[in-house]
Amino acid sequence: MIQIIPAIDIINGQCVRLTEGDFNQQKTYANNPVEVAKQFEAAGLTRLHLVDLDGARAKQPKNLAVLEAIANQTNLKIDFGGGIQSDSAIQEVFNAGASQITAGSIAVREAAKVQDWLTTYGAEKIIIGADFRDNFISINAWAEQSTVSLQDFIGQYIASGATTFICTDVSKDGKLQGPATAIYSELVKTNPGTAFIASGGVTTIKDLDELEAAGVSGAIIGKAIYEGTIALADLNRFVC
Repeated sequence: MIQIIPAIDIINGQCVRLTEGDFNQQKTYANNPVEVAKQFEAAGLTRLHLVDLDGARAKQPKNLAVLEAIANQTNLKIDFGGGIQSDSAIQEVFNAGASQITAGSIAVREAAKVQDWLTTYGAEKIIIGADFRDNFISINAWAEQSTVSLQDFIGQYIASGATTFICTDVSKDGKLQGPATAIYSELVKTNPGTAFIASGGVTTIKDLDELEAAGVSGAIIGKAIYEGTIALADLNRFVC
């Protein structure tokens, strides 16, 4: 069964959503991310994708207090991303209560470091963030396009021992126009045994049914919950 992973994106300690990763297209949904996380847990969800957008811009985590508060006040399994660029930062994030981290831009720029993290912490603790637009990897809070193709990037990290990838279609993120299901289906077919988590564009329960049929292991849902196109109660049948 596909695993549902709600998302909380943080700017200045508040729960926000961006469109296509554009900081100029920001909408604030809640002042207290901890209460939002508690609502997710009350609905039976067990995981949380927590993104430190301030940290992504600053290239170092800025909202560790939010992470620590959610970790202390819920039992959610949290994967944390945004600004993790150093060995000290990854340790701070784990110490603050994250179960996993998502390595995004740094996985493109400093592959050797992320490969070391896979060895040191284990593949179950390190998720590789494959953010893409037009089948090429996006970096630096999605502000830049790299010349690395999505398939090559994933293949490189599978060879390095990575087992889980969050694949975000930047062009669809926050637009409520449906996910890139065909791309995810192809990734699942060409990389058997690898866990792919779909992110970007999930809008309806039908989207989740189609992603499940495509074979992805999980789906991240953000704006659809906040805008009400997917109600938490509608997710009951996906909760184990």
